[in-house]
Amino acid sequence: LAKASGTSATIISHNLEEGVTRLRLPSGSKKKVKSTCRGIVGIAAGGGRTDKPLLKAGNAYHKYRVKRNSWPKVRGVAMNPVEHPHGGGNHQHIGHPSTCRRGAPPGKKVGLIAARRTGRLTGGADKKD
Repeated sequence: LAKASGTSATIISHNLEEGVTRLRLPSGSKKKVKSTCRGIVGIAAGGGRTDKPLLKAGNAYHKYRVKRNSWPKVRGVAMNPVEHPHGGGNHQHIGHPSTCRRGAPPGKKVGLIAARRTGRLTGGADKKD
């Protein structure tokens, strides 16, 4: 619990009758653990690690190489039509609406999936005094 860099869990309460301690995790959720469990006091080292920019592609490559195959991200319009529904054409454009229905089959379900609205967000919430 709370082992990532710069994280900590906070003890909320102890229940002596049940032998249970409640913790608040970094996500905001609360968890019950046995009061006999042991932990380390303080904050895990390495806080602010994600604040530093990666600066070059090599650093991003080594970061994601050990995690999952999610880098680099190639845009669908830059692909061929056999590889992506947005691919192909003489210019890099989608060529049809980027929305698709919720029940679309896999392979077609790209872009804005089951979008309730599209377009530019204009205005804002009306302030009522």
